Amino acid sequence: MRHVLWNGERLGLREVTEADVPALHAVYGDPTVTQYMPFAPRSLPEVSALVRLAMEAAEEEPRLLYVMAVVDAGRHDVIGVARLHIETEHPHSAEIGFGLHPDMWGRGVGTDLVRLLLSFGFKQLGLHRIWGARSPANLPAQLAMLTAGMVEEGRIRHHVHTPHGWRDSIVHSALEDEWTER
Repeated sequence: MRHVLWNGERLGLREVTEADVPALHAVYGDPTVTQYMPFAPRSLPEVSALVRLAMEAAEEEPRLLYVMAVVDAGRHDVIGVARLHIETEHPHSAEIGFGLHPDMWGRGVGTDLVRLLLSFGFKQLGLHRIWGARSPANLPAQLAMLTAGMVEEGRIRHHVHTPHGWRDSIVHSALEDEWTER
């Protein structure tokens, strides 16, 4: 699969392009958005470099990394970023991650995005297990993943190093044979 285009009711996923850098910088460069991520806010050149790497990863065979722009279906503008990384050792399992512009928070958009990622992974990519790790303090991500049908598996202690020190992660997952599109 070369060009991702996966649509839901309110959101769509598509390949990131250089034209998306300003919109993605509005997410990755925002300290409010990155407070739960394992990195400090990104500069515009850093976001541009990430987009170039994502575009290169899209051409690899087999493709293991999908970095996609999250598009509002009504307005057609980029409101966030979604990532799905297939594990090399376990090619039927993938980790997801996502970030949304703060204007989108509190409207159920995160839940819709997780559902869209699960649908893409299970239906389009044929995955068996999809998981995501969040900061214990990131309660909106917890709510989005649980409401979308993911199960909380547990805590990984000192899982990631952030600009503020080591941070635990709470892992959520969904299995293809238990998942039903909601």
